[in-house]
Amino acid sequence: MIFLILITLIISFILYRRYFPVLGVRFINLKNLEVGKIKIIDIRDYHESFKDPVNGSINIPIAYLNRNINQIPNDELFVVSSSSLEKNIGIRLLRQKGFRVVGYIISDSNEIHKKDNSIKMENNCC
Repeated sequence: MIFLILITLIISFILYRRYFPVLGVRFINLKNLEVGKIKIIDIRDYHESFKDPVNGSINIPIAYLNRNINQIPNDELFVVSSSSLEKNIGIRLLRQKGFRVVGYIISDSNEIHKKDNSIKMENNCC
């Protein structure tokens, strides 16, 4: 019985860290972002960030975030991710390392999502 409770708690903790939204971090549209005060961290894969770059951002994919944490300036951070799962894991990792994340945006194939609402973005690429 104790073993089942322990396994249930471990599974619940893992699911919470991956899928439960991060509290205290809100969606901010890139147009409303003050780039001088906030540093943009793009945690999308290199292929995605190359197709749809965010000007002035530091691109460190989520898989390399822990390894390259020293490249991130100690300022307020804004996270660009490709999914809510990636956003949750990235923000939690950054907070764990002592960074202050103030906002996020989820970019998925030229669409920026805010929960259920979506805003189309223009892509002026070739």
